[in-house]
Amino acid sequence: MPGRLPTEGDFPSSVKLSITPPPASQPPTNVLILLHGLGDTNASFTKLGQQLNLPETARIALQAPKPLPFDLGGFHWGDDMIFDQNTGEMDVDTGFKASTRLVLDRVIREGLVGKCGYTAREIMIFGFAQGGMVALQAAAELTGDEIGGVISIGGWLPLSISLAALNKKSKTPVLVCRASRGSAVTDGAVSKLKDVFEYVEVKEWKKKGDGMPTNREEMLPIMQFFARRLRSTRGVPAGSVELT
Repeated sequence: MPGRLPTEGDFPSSVKLSITPPPASQPPTNVLILLHGLGDTNASFTKLGQQLNLPETARIALQAPKPLPFDLGGFHWGDDMIFDQNTGEMDVDTGFKASTRLVLDRVIREGLVGKCGYTAREIMIFGFAQGGMVALQAAAELTGDEIGGVISIGGWLPLSISLAALNKKSKTPVLVCRASRGSAVTDGAVSKLKDVFEYVEVKEWKKKGDGMPTNREEMLPIMQFFARRLRSTRGVPAGSVELT
């Protein structure tokens, strides 16, 4: 039986999210979970999900559980709040135990799989920066199952993740997009990803500093990844890119 369209009632009231259904009259064959970056809210990724308009795919934009201090207005995924004493900037990689449990247990296992009838393979995660780190950790810790795929824009595998606790490499395919200059995703971070995941694809965008895609060239590898991994009950839609 295919999964049904999720509703907010399928998740704990403490979880803030928005749900965008598939294009009109299409079944919700897949679910794409969208995780925003540090200091943002889920509103921008709700809009992103609407713009993506992927066939047969429901989109869920989650909001990070912890507000930034000093009434700054945004939210973050980290377990702690640590500031660099030299620069005053907030440390991005402060552990994601609570956020991983939120995504993995509350949203995926209990909500989408347990209540809505999806399999892990029908679920994908798209995360930006700190949200990408949570996406990668959740996929790595989903033992026994692979999800449909993870797309991480400027996010790497958190330092706090215990490689010893991972019994074997995850079969979940991963696409990481990073800037060619000044990316936070170092070559060492890519090597660590390849230690944890069997299938890692890295795309470098010709720009300085990690950021969301801003043109067709940067968006193309992401759409190709979706075309490979999203399931369809109607065959490949006209005009889409199918790769083997």
